[in-house]
Amino acid sequence: MAHRKQELEALRDELIDRFERYKAHKEQRGGPLDKDMEEQSIELQNDDVIEALQQEAEDELRQVMHALERIDNGEGDLCEECGEAIDARRLSAVPYTTLCRDCAELPEATRGGGE
Repeated sequence: MAHRKQELEALRDELIDRFERYKAHKEQRGGPLDKDMEEQSIELQNDDVIEALQQEAEDELRQVMHALERIDNGEGDLCEECGEAIDARRLSAVPYTTLCRDCAELPEATRGGGE
């Protein structure tokens, strides 16, 4: 469990750095758009991509923080939905998972809101 916690903490730090870089990029881009219409289009597309990447990093960071909280509470290797142990191979592949494979495969509408 200690190794997984270290892995999650490293991932958390990486995601925070990534999120801050995206945020800094967006703040830099606050100036006027290029006068060339083609360049404007490219700039707007780039901004959309950065926005999507930032949202993805934020979502993953939220999952990592939740998994770390569960580890601190002694629940890190138990499925949040059914309470059964999460397979070590799954935890290795997806260290921030909070659901066993069976529960993760259920449609989200039938779960209590886990992952």
